[in-house]
Amino acid sequence: MLGIGTVARKIFGTPNDRKIKTTRPLIEKINALEPEYEALDDEGLIAKTEEFRKRIAGGESLDAMLPEAFANCREAARRALGLRAFDVQLMGGIFLHQGNISEMKTGEGKTLVATLPAYLNALSGKGVHIVTVNDYLARRDADWMGKVFGALGMTTGVVYPQQPEAEKKEAYGADVTYATNNELGFDYLRDNMKASLEEMNQRGHNFAIVDEVDSILIDEARTPLIISGPSQDRSDLYRTIDTVIPELSEEHYTLDEKTRNVTYTDEGNEFLEQLLHQRELLPEGQSLYDPESTTIVHHVNQGLRAHKLFSRDKDYIVRGGEVVLIDEFTGRMMAGRRLSDGLHQAIEAKEGCNIQPENVTLASVTFQNYFRLYDKLSGMTGTAVTEAEEFAEIYGLGVVEVPTNRPIARIDKDDAVYRTAQEKYEAIVEEIREAHEKGQPTLVGTTSIEKSEMLSALLKKAGIAHNVLNARQHEQEAQIIADAGKLGAVTIATNMAGRGTDIKLGGNVDFQIMEAIAADPDGDPEAIRKQIEDAHAADEQAVIEAGGLFVLAT
Repeated sequence: MLGIGTVARKIFGTPNDRKIKTTRPLIEKINALEPEYEALDDEGLIAKTEEFRKRIAGGESLDAMLPEAFANCREAARRALGLRAFDVQLMGGIFLHQGNISEMKTGEGKTLVATLPAYLNALSGKGVHIVTVNDYLARRDADWMGKVFGALGMTTGVVYPQQPEAEKKEAYGADVTYATNNELGFDYLRDNMKASLEEMNQRGHNFAIVDEVDSILIDEARTPLIISGPSQDRSDLYRTIDTVIPELSEEHYTLDEKTRNVTYTDEGNEFLEQLLHQRELLPEGQSLYDPESTTIVHHVNQGLRAHKLFSRDKDYIVRGGEVVLIDEFTGRMMAGRRLSDGLHQAIEAKEGCNIQPENVTLASVTFQNYFRLYDKLSGMTGTAVTEAEEFAEIYGLGVVEVPTNRPIARIDKDDAVYRTAQEKYEAIVEEIREAHEKGQPTLVGTTSIEKSEMLSALLKKAGIAHNVLNARQHEQEAQIIADAGKLGAVTIATNMAGRGTDIKLGGNVDFQIMEAIAADPDGDPEAIRKQIEDAHAADEQAVIEAGGLFVLAT
C-alpha cells in the first residue's frame, strides 16, 4: 500500500519540483523579451544598464527587474562569448538571486549562470563578489566573464595574492569582483587592522555567489584564517629538539591522525626526560611535569608532530630553502602561509631550512563567520543535496536541484578495490594503457604530489607519454589543462585539477589559436583561426568516438 507521503509526491510533486515550477513564469517572461533585446545594438545594451540603475535608485525592486536584467545579460553573453543561456541556466540564476544554492551537474555552465544574478544585483551599485576555490579560476573567470559585463557597461575586478594595494582597491571598487575565499577572508582581516576607513579595500558585504559552495562553506567552514606578526627567535632550541625526536621509538608516543595530535606515553616521558637531561635542555632535578617545563614540553610536542604527522610532498614542499604549505583542499602551494604555535619552525628544523621567528596572532576569522557577514549569500555546486540540512541550519540557505539541459551521457563505473597497493597500481597502469590505445584522453586523480610522481614513474616505465600537474608544475597549469582533452592525452593530477577545471574535448581551441598566431606573427590571423577551428572540430569528434574524457580516481 502506498504511504501518504508517496501519494502526495505523485499528486503535487516533490518540494524540489514545486520550487522549479515557480520559476516557469519568470523564464517565459525572459524568453518573450529576447527578440526585443536582440534588436538592440551594442550601445543599446549599455543604455539599458543605465536605465535599470536609475529605476533601482528610484525605488524599483530587483525582483521586479529580474526578467529584463536577465534578458539583457543573456543577450550580452550571446554577443560577447557566443554562449546563449539555456532555460535551466536561467533557472539556476533565479535561485541564486533568491539566496539559494543551485545544485547543477558538472558541465552545465555554472560560470555563465553566475553572470545573471551578479549583473542584476550589481545594478544597485553596492558590488557583487563571485567566490572561486583557487586563483587560477578567479583569473580565468574574471577574464572570460569580464567580456559579458563589459558588453553591459559594467566593470570587473579580480583579487589575487600579493596584489599591489592600488590595484586591489580598484578590484574591490568594480561592479563585480572575482576572488578566492582565502583572499576575501584575509583582506577582511587586513582591513580591520587599518588605521582609517579610507585605507580599507572592501566596501561592504552586499551579495556573494560562492562557486563550489560545499567545499568552501562546509568542508573548510571551521578553517581559521590568521594574520600574525613576528615574536621571539628560538631557532637554536628547535634545532636541538629536532636531534632528539629521531631517537624516540613507536612505544614512546601515540598518534591521532584525525585531529593531527600526538601524546607521549609514560615510557616516552621517562625516556624523553633522560635525553633532555643529557642534552642539558632540562636542568638536573626538574621533570617534564614541573610548571617551569611548559615551554620545553610544547617544543617537544611540536617536534614530534612535525616528524610524524606532516610529510614532505604531501602536506608541504621545500622550495628555495623554504617550507611551503600545500592546501589540502586545492592541492596548491600557499606561499606566505605558516603554521602557528611553532609547528612551522619545527618542520623547518626537520628539513634543515632556515628557521624563521615564531609568530603571534594579530587577527583571525573562520570562513563560516566571514560569509555570514553578507546581506545575501548564494552558491553553486554539483554536490549540495547531501549537505542540505547543514546549509539550512548554519547559513539559512535552501538547496535546489536544477535539472540538466540534456540527459547525462556520463557513465559512472563501480569502484574497484584491490588487496595490495602494488596490484592497484598495476591495474591503474593497465586501465590507462587501454584508454590511451583507443585514443581516449585520460585524467588520473591522485591525493598528493608524492603519489602523482610515483604514478608518473610507473607510466614512464610502461612507455606511456603523459603530463603531470601538481604544485611543482603550477606555472604550466593553463597549458597542461589546455592539452588534457587532446586525443590520447594522459594527465596525472593532484586535486589542483579538481573543482571548476574545464577540460575541452580535442584540446582548448583558443589556446591552440593563440599559440599558432604567436608562432607565425606574419600570417593572417583569421585564416589561422579557421584552419585550427576546422582541425579542432575533427579532433573533438575523434575524441567523442574514442569514448570522451576518461576520469580515473586513484
